[in-house]
Amino acid sequence: MRQRMRIAITMGDPAGVGAEIIVKALRHVRVYQNCIPIVLGDRAALEDALEFCKLPLELHEIRKAAEAEGKFGRIDFMDFKLLEQGGWEYKKNSAACGKASFEYVVKAIDMAMSGEVKAVVTAPVNKKSLRMAGIPYDGHTEIFAKYTNTEKFAMLLASRHLRVIHVSTHCSLREACERVKRDRVYEVIRLADRGMRELGCANPKIVVAGLNPHSSEDGLFGNEEAREIMPAIELARTDGIQVDGPEPPDTVFVKCQAGQYDIVVAMYHDQGHIPLKLNGFQFDLREDKYKSVSGINCTIGLPIVRTSVDHGTAFGKAGEGRANEESMMDAIFAGVEMAKNRGMDDE
Repeated sequence: MRQRMRIAITMGDPAGVGAEIIVKALRHVRVYQNCIPIVLGDRAALEDALEFCKLPLELHEIRKAAEAEGKFGRIDFMDFKLLEQGGWEYKKNSAACGKASFEYVVKAIDMAMSGEVKAVVTAPVNKKSLRMAGIPYDGHTEIFAKYTNTEKFAMLLASRHLRVIHVSTHCSLREACERVKRDRVYEVIRLADRGMRELGCANPKIVVAGLNPHSSEDGLFGNEEAREIMPAIELARTDGIQVDGPEPPDTVFVKCQAGQYDIVVAMYHDQGHIPLKLNGFQFDLREDKYKSVSGINCTIGLPIVRTSVDHGTAFGKAGEGRANEESMMDAIFAGVEMAKNRGMDDE
């Protein structure tokens, strides 16, 4: 029997729901059957989360990954001692929380690069808090790329019935259109093929969305499809990659969800995020809460495995015990799966 691999879970912004969704995820025995989770964060925030979630789990502080035993009912964690009880405010941006969330991630990257853990799973950070702390990154994807010296990478989102990968993410829509260039589209098609294989798809079928309405309708609404996207697709086909497109953006996600394709290459952030979250999220107006928050975010192209929840810090419900842990569990299981498919559980 293969040994369970150790994975790092970063707590995210302490003012958000990160600690809550982590402790809620770690109340499920299935997590411990698949891996040995190690939480990187602050004891004060974890104690808070256990209290307002009313969970009888034990906290077990460790100093290095090898000390984690992965016993169900006991959370192995590293205490960064950056926060004191009552030293931050839920639902509120702050430099202290931004700095803390950044420090957790940097340590996790170091542990993964050195082989102490086989994957990193991240709870959400807050861009404004990062900026307040003087952290010059827009989010996790950029931090991981910088600290692993990765130049070619992309954000891949996956729910149970839909997967998308992005040519661009955190930039203005005007800049996103300017980033639709042959070389970048080709690069993301290749990353889509790699990402799907790491997620367990042996022979991925990829489809590329157009940028313009109706994929420009033979040049009536723009020329990016003919000038940049189609040449990238043709180049990828010479590599033996199964890829179609450019398909009209208003129907391509329906086809992928139906099973005609395994993943969509989206041209920009909202083109991919909106259908993915519509597919994976369910909100109950009467109860004023999400009944389902499924889906993951992972960075493809890194030398390490990184997965994440597919939602933000959710300041509106932070500190109340109402957050849904489904996406965190999805991210944990995906991280384990991707590490296995890289052969990292044999190391």
